[in-house]
Formats: sequence, structure tokens, C-alpha cells
Amino acid sequence: MTALSPVVDLDDVDSLEAADTTGALRSAASAGAQVRAIAGDIAESTAGRLADLRPRSVVLVSGSGRPARAAALLSAALADRVSLPIVPATATPSWIGPLDVVLVAGDDAGDLSLAESVDRALRHGAEVVVAAPADGPLRVAGSGRAVLLPARVPVPDHNTLSRYLAAGLGVLAAVDGGRNRALLPDLGRLADALDAEAMRDRPGNEVFHNPAKSLAARMQNRRVMLSGDDAAAAVVARHGVEVLARCAGRVAAGLDLVDALAAADVVTAADRPPGFDPLFHDEELDGPAPGQPARLFVMSTSDDPLSVRRRIARFDDAEVVSVVVEESPPGAPGDASGPGTPVEQLATLSVRLELAAVYLRLVEGSGQAGGKGEP
Repeated sequence: MTALSPVVDLDDVDSLEAADTTGALRSAASAGAQVRAIAGDIAESTAGRLADLRPRSVVLVSGSGRPARAAALLSAALADRVSLPIVPATATPSWIGPLDVVLVAGDDAGDLSLAESVDRALRHGAEVVVAAPADGPLRVAGSGRAVLLPARVPVPDHNTLSRYLAAGLGVLAAVDGGRNRALLPDLGRLADALDAEAMRDRPGNEVFHNPAKSLAARMQNRRVMLSGDDAAAAVVARHGVEVLARCAGRVAAGLDLVDALAAADVVTAADRPPGFDPLFHDEELDGPAPGQPARLFVMSTSDDPLSVRRRIARFDDAEVVSVVVEESPPGAPGDASGPGTPVEQLATLSVRLELAAVYLRLVEGSGQAGGKGEP
């Protein structure tokens, strides 16, 4: 049982649900539904058009925020392994032509620079897919000429990373799924995995059986640093920094692991001022005691977590956050046969971080952890 906070206890289900006045937990748990919606649209309108196209490249043009993060994650996790180039970009490159596929993704339907990218890609003869909200110049630019993947599940934009990951994975599978099948998670399986994570993280599960609550508890009253043990995991760490700020009002540091480890001695020195001994510290004579030390959370998909722990051992307070095969709660979808592909694991960790941020806000703040629907 966790200690009581000024607002609610993490295991007080009724108080948690009452404090969540905006439905933030439900929004953060909707990743599986978002993936299924994208999968349905791809099956209906994209797969046939792009099937076995074998393009010269797949270009991921994205606005800032979650679309750019999804593109960076897919590129970092897959670019050196799949059978065709994956090119993240902020605008359609000048070299685009009829042999390329362009996925344009954005949270802002009024983003004129992305609308221009759609138009340029179409004028150059590329196959274009647009993943964006339902209205605005971005979708108008592709209407009737591009494949449109609408945002069918309304959630706050900080909960849309899974949507853009699904769009990228769906396009990659459609154009060259045969050769890349072992690397690309099936969208149905991915949705099941995200639903299973949401079931593990539901309010009714106690801290010791709830990965998101447990993560939130370990972040309470701490200065938090987030990192990843490779480039793709580092993208998820940066996503965690964003959702902690937007959902929990918590400022966390997002660092590359090499920088976090290089700063270990400095951080430790700041946590333990010279001459401080908690056994002999008297707050009336010596002033307030130093706060809790900074804690480093390292996102990882490594199948050898012990090696990752050895790597971060020099940091005073650090832990590895990874997808562990656990016994699923009754009724949880999906199977427990294994943690899945690295992309599947990273998507699962992103959902865990989103739910942990909501729980942290509910036990530390006013409960206004994000709103319903798209902003």
C-alpha cells in the first residue's frame, strides 16, 4: 500500500475515479482503439492501392509533437533493418517522385506547411497518405487525390502517439509487408498489446500489480530524469517528458543515456551536499534536509536487462523500465506469449508513461489531467 498523498491514494479506486473529472485515464487507455481505427481505414482504402508497390522510399513528413516523434521512433527502430529507406522529414523533399510513398501526419489540421507538402508530393506523382484530423487545409489538400486516415478516436493530442505509429506501420506493411513481416507488428496484435497494458494499468488494479501506478509511485516526490538505452527508446523517454509536463505538471529532464551517465557524479553531489548526514541532521539547527535524490528511468527493449542495469550502475538511483511478461488480469485481451517486437514494446511503454502521468497528477494535483477530445 502506498502512503497517502494530499489528494488521494493510488489504491483508493473510488477517489481516483472521482478525481479524474476529465476522463484522462480513459483517454490514455484508448491507444488500442486508435490503432484499430487506423487498421480499419488502411484495410479499406490503403492496402489495395499500395499493395506490393516496392517504392524507392517511404518518406514520413510530420509536424511537431507526436507525429514527429512517431516518425523518429519508426526510423530509429526500423530504418537499418527493413528492405527500403525510411526518411523522416519536416517537408516533402524536392527529389520526391512517382517511385516514392509519402505519409504526411500532423495534429494541426490547419498546418499550411504540411498542406503544401501534400500538394507538392501529389504534383510530383508520389503516392500520398494523410493522417490528420478531419477538417482543415491539410486534409483539403489531399481530398480526392490522397489516401486519408482520419482521427476517428477523439483524444487530447498528447495521447495520439499510437495513432501515428499505427499509420506509419500500416503504410510500411502495405508497400512491402512480405519482406518486412517479421519486423513489423501486425496492427491487430499491436492493438491487443496496448489494450492488455491498459487493462494491467486500470484503476482497480493495486500498485503492486499495476505497472503505471507503480511507475507513478516511484516518481512521487522525486526529481525525474528519463532516458532510453537506444535511439528508439530515447524517443519514448522524450514522449514521457512531454506527458509528465502536460498531464501532471511535472518538469522532468529528458537526456541521452550517455549524457545522463556523464552527469551522474554532478547529480549525486547535488543530492548529497558536503557534510550532510541524515542521522545527525537537525532541521532546526541545520535547516531543511535535502530533497529526495534524482531518479533516472531508462526505457529499454533489451532482452538482456542485466546488461542495461550494469551500464547504469554508476548512477545513484536508476532503474530500467521495460515490458515484462506478466500474468494478465482476468479478461485482459491479447496473449502473454512474449513482449513482442521492439516497436510493439516501445508503444506499450508509451501507454504506460501516459497512464503513469495521469495517476501522478491525480495523487499530487487537482485531477485536471488533460481534457476530453481533440483540443
